[in-house]
Amino acid sequence: MQDTKGPPINETSDNRLYVGNLDQRITEATILKMFAPFGNIISEDFLWHTRGPKRGEPRGYAFIQYSSKEEAELAKSRMHGRLACGRPLVVHFAQERWSPEVNPVTSDRAASKDRKGKNLTTAAAASSSICTSRAATIAAIRGKLKAMDEELDHGGGKKKRPLD
Repeated sequence: MQDTKGPPINETSDNRLYVGNLDQRITEATILKMFAPFGNIISEDFLWHTRGPKRGEPRGYAFIQYSSKEEAELAKSRMHGRLACGRPLVVHFAQERWSPEVNPVTSDRAASKDRKGKNLTTAAAASSSICTSRAATIAAIRGKLKAMDEELDHGGGKKKRPLD
């Protein structure tokens, strides 16, 4: 969406926003509808996968350029962290580098603590939660298999060999 009378599109301008953590159900029209109340949008780049098995699917982020920096700042302040399809939007200026403060999804992980109360780094906190969920998944599968095995015993079927 290009306004022919507005300023030219500049990918490094201070009025261009990155909008990330987009759900697959969000369309270009939805993005425009969500961000239009904050000012005059002069361009919108909604990125798609162009190759591979996800070809034609949205990449999960877009860029929006407003006609002024003030409009972009207003949109950033109002939309950053706002839920869209159950996911918090990540909105920052396109020229900003990523940092935990910019991303609401991971900023809470940066301050995570281990079992002894020591602070963990973002990567350590993420791997810790992955290990916990993996252990919980394994325990749930074992419980289900045990229940199925007991059900089979009571139903008169043949007993399978134990897993352990």
